Amino acid sequence: MVYVLLGTGFEEVEAITPVDLLRRAGVEVKTVGITGETVYGSHNIGVEADILPEEMDFDALDMIVLPGGLGGVASARASQAALDALKWAWEHSRFVAAICAGPTVLADLGITDGRDVTCYPGCEKQMGNAHLAIDAAVMRDGRLITGTSAGCAVPFALALVDALKGEQEAQRVARQIVIRT
Repeated sequence: MVYVLLGTGFEEVEAITPVDLLRRAGVEVKTVGITGETVYGSHNIGVEADILPEEMDFDALDMIVLPGGLGGVASARASQAALDALKWAWEHSRFVAAICAGPTVLADLGITDGRDVTCYPGCEKQMGNAHLAIDAAVMRDGRLITGTSAGCAVPFALALVDALKGEQEAQRVARQIVIRT
């Protein structure tokens, strides 16, 4: 099970793209409304969350994903349930993924310390003791996966598919959506 945390002001592309591509790969994904059942993103697109934080089943959790968007990141920082879920996932050897400004929340929790990561340009000073790859679209360091921005949502989502289902499945999904560079 993959949980994607949605807080008011989340970046829509960074949330919906991973949900879509993971589901195309046959991964069970649920969106978690950390600020309510209907969550509005940074561009005022409302998304009906699948569940609320108290409905997360940590025993079933394989990966947790935190999209960026300054409001969404502020919502995550203000949600003890979101912070607890991220910490639990990391401490219990599950995949933890964040994109854009989302990795700064992971840095707050010490998850990125000493790890190879990327984040939104301008957020570098909030990344603590992480090893930054500022020109990378996505970085994977073991169970930690980080992405740079909305423009990198597809490579980020494909990295999540790769982590859970393998490179062949990620390539199949990439072909299905007709990636061209």
